[in-house]
Amino acid sequence: MAGVGTSMLGSVLLFTVVLSLQEVYRGKLASSELHTILGGFTSSLLFLFSLTFIGNLQESSGMKSGWGAVVFAEIIALVAASTVHRVCITTCFLFSAGLLYEMSKISGYMLGRAESKSKRH
Repeated sequence: MAGVGTSMLGSVLLFTVVLSLQEVYRGKLASSELHTILGGFTSSLLFLFSLTFIGNLQESSGMKSGWGAVVFAEIIALVAASTVHRVCITTCFLFSAGLLYEMSKISGYMLGRAESKSKRH
């Protein structure tokens, strides 16, 4: 598994690349309905990367992550989506909710797996 620092660096780099590409292709993403949905999806990836960064930053500083990190990461993603098209805001929110649900499931699975390993030893 990647360490906290590696994960933070990777998420910042991916955030920067996705945001840059989204801004470069802003006109194309706003040109049709399907591209607008794609713009919302790319903004939800920004949510994922910013949430990863914020969570790792809080973990490395000894703070507990909570809903505040989720809300802050969502605001960042929605502001980025608003620069493309207003419909991207809605699709970003919906895709982000789906990503958050899946991340929660994966986190619960990995936590349960780690606890079962520690009980065996």
